[in-house]
Parts: sequence; structure tokens; C-alpha cells
Amino acid sequence: MSDEEHHFESSDAGASKTYPQQAGNIRKGGHIVIKGRPCKVVEVSTSKTGKHGHAKCHFVAIDIFTAKKLEDIVPSSHNCDVPHVNRVDYQLIDISEDGFVSLLTDSGGTKDDLKLPTDDNLTALMKSGFEEGKDVVVSVMSSMGEEQICAVKEVGGGK
Repeated sequence: MSDEEHHFESSDAGASKTYPQQAGNIRKGGHIVIKGRPCKVVEVSTSKTGKHGHAKCHFVAIDIFTAKKLEDIVPSSHNCDVPHVNRVDYQLIDISEDGFVSLLTDSGGTKDDLKLPTDDNLTALMKSGFEEGKDVVVSVMSSMGEEQICAVKEVGGGK
């Protein structure tokens, strides 16, 4: 045996960021990985079997973080990667000058590694609610190692 101490950088449980699903079973409103990006499917069309015997699925999807439109065509019998997408609500504690937000987790800790959303409407809603002293709850969507604030709710309160 070796006397060396092993050091591992990763802290996750080894869970995969995606899972396989047959292309023919993916529906509108579901999720799919296109060009390495997690996307929400907005349109699916299936072509008939051709000369070589495979029906094809044409996916039109929107990247869940950048809102870019992506397309892919896959034989319906082949597997596609489907991302694990999680959505968690946190209470807003603080907005720093450098554009980062401080959020309260369910366990009572803080989460300080998220920037303000790129959507100006969400950012304006967060700032106005926070400045008025209201309780602001943000929804954070996470998938494939990325996280982003995707929704904002004001839960009353205020001075």
C-alpha cells in the first residue's frame, strides 16, 4: 500500500448531470441537451421512416440559461441526454454593489455565489422589493453545474 494521501477536488456524490431517454419519448415542455447546453423543448416534429428505416425527431428548444434557440434532429429510436433540472426557492437577504446576491437557504445558511439575473426586469423587481423592505423570494434554476435566478416573488411585508 502507498503512504500517499489521496486528494479529490470533486465534492459531489458522483451523480450524472444528465440521463438518457429515447428521442421518441421526449415531449414539448420537457428538457433535452443540445450542443452541450440544457434546453427546454418548445417544438417536436417527427418525420416518417425513410428509405433507411429510421423515423427522425426534429427538436426546437430554448437554452434555459441564455434563452438562445437551438435545434437538433435525432433518430427517434436513439437515446438523447436529458439534463437534471432543479428549481429551489431562497429568500433574498442582501444585494451587494458588485452585483452578487446573498440568499437564505432552508437550513439557515447563506448562499453568496449567485450574480443578479441578466434579465433587467427580474433585477429591477428584486432591487425595488429589497429597497422597499419587502420579503423577496427568488427561484434559482440549476442544471449541469450552472445556476441562475429565473423568477422573483414578493411575499408582502414591508415598512
